[in-house]
Amino acid sequence: MLADRIEGKWIDAFEQVFTLCKVKRGEQVAILSETQSRALNVQLAELALHRLGATAFHVVVPTPPQDAPVPVRSTGASQALTGQTAAINALKSAGMIVDLTVEGLLHAPEMPEILSGEARIMMVSNEHPDALERLIPWPELETRVKEVVKACKAAKQMTVTSEAGTDLVVNMEGATTAGVWGWTDRPRTVAHWPGGVMVSFPRAGSVNGRLVLAPGDVNLTFKRYLEKPVELTLDDDYVSRINGQGTDAELFRRYLAAWGDREAYSTSHVGWGLNERARYEAMTLYDQREFNGTEVRCAAGNFLYSTGANEFAGRYTKGHFDIPVMGCTIKLDGVEMVRDGWPVGIPR
Repeated sequence: MLADRIEGKWIDAFEQVFTLCKVKRGEQVAILSETQSRALNVQLAELALHRLGATAFHVVVPTPPQDAPVPVRSTGASQALTGQTAAINALKSAGMIVDLTVEGLLHAPEMPEILSGEARIMMVSNEHPDALERLIPWPELETRVKEVVKACKAAKQMTVTSEAGTDLVVNMEGATTAGVWGWTDRPRTVAHWPGGVMVSFPRAGSVNGRLVLAPGDVNLTFKRYLEKPVELTLDDDYVSRINGQGTDAELFRRYLAAWGDREAYSTSHVGWGLNERARYEAMTLYDQREFNGTEVRCAAGNFLYSTGANEFAGRYTKGHFDIPVMGCTIKLDGVEMVRDGWPVGIPR
């Protein structure tokens, strides 16, 4: 286990990312955390902002009670601000918000209200700073992600195939697509660190086919590399069948069924990683409490398939799987974007 102590090199890492966010001397920056946040990252954020001359202040809220039938992990939809009107008003007054909540505000229902002011939100994923240090974003990553987002917005269809048997078709017309390169420097925008990923939220009824999870693919909700194949059949966005033998398939079935909610079986988003510095094998090298999984989400060439809430299709649920699938070929209107698990145009 890594020691949770302040290291100068980690302050340097936070300072580099906040510099990319164009934090200015005297700018008011809110550090948002909850009582179960990673205290080390909260301290590092404060010290880095002090170095840059920002006027930093803390907004700390209690981690809310559990209200789900099963543990909730890595949703990007923090409940920490539920009913916290005064805290939301304080956040709206800031120039930038450093989001250090456990789950993150990316899909939190309060996000539109917070962004109605001039604030920008920089989410620091709940990773140990050892991982964040390795994954400091670099300027060229922005250009790369923006190019892929542009291609997705122009596409009518995404197809995903693999030697394992995946054969998936996604109607991209009307999909909402976003890319994250690891920092934000404009008002009313949000980003997360680590970055280097593109995701699309399809309209209702847009995802059909077969997704085969092969040994070595990853279920990030469980923080587990699969050991046996699991085959998902998707009909109009919903997982209608889960075929497979062994622990991985059984865990999948049990967790989805536990919600008692059909929307837990639906498609949230699809996309792929674009960060060649993010390591697929990283999850084996950290204790589970030290690892949130954003690194594997961003790993270059993985097809990121997710179940659960898709507000753009009118679906809401706390049930959520993020599943990086390796070895896929992804095409937009027949043009290869990822070939056999590696993005076209990125040197290996």
